[in-house]
Amino acid sequence: MSDVFTTRVLNVRTGSTERVVDITGDCESYLREAAAGRDGLLNVFVPHATAGIAVLETGAGSDDDLLAALHTLLPADDRWQHRHGSPGHGRDHVLPALVPPHATLPVLGGRLELGTWQSVCLVDTNKDNPERKVRLSFLG
Repeated sequence: MSDVFTTRVLNVRTGSTERVVDITGDCESYLREAAAGRDGLLNVFVPHATAGIAVLETGAGSDDDLLAALHTLLPADDRWQHRHGSPGHGRDHVLPALVPPHATLPVLGGRLELGTWQSVCLVDTNKDNPERKVRLSFLG
């Protein structure tokens, strides 16, 4: 089954600030090896309760706009029932309901099939967890 389904885990350092991290290059690098020119699906999954995966444009301000929108929707204040960690950390546990912890993307001819301006991004608002794992799985 290893030629049909393969997995790799990325270690991503997000640091102690809220970040949108473009992992498209990591996905493409993985697919060069795992897909080897085949069609299939790439599943991107972050096994954390306080992070998500988004497909969006980066570098033109959309990543900062996403963080600003999340600040508006999920303010880092004392309204949250979940209270351990940094002030307002409860909002980080609500994030995956808005930015899901996964994305499944088409792969054609071994290449990620994204739109012109689309990137695969890890969204991390949790300042208390500077190291993240992202699981990439290819199903051919």
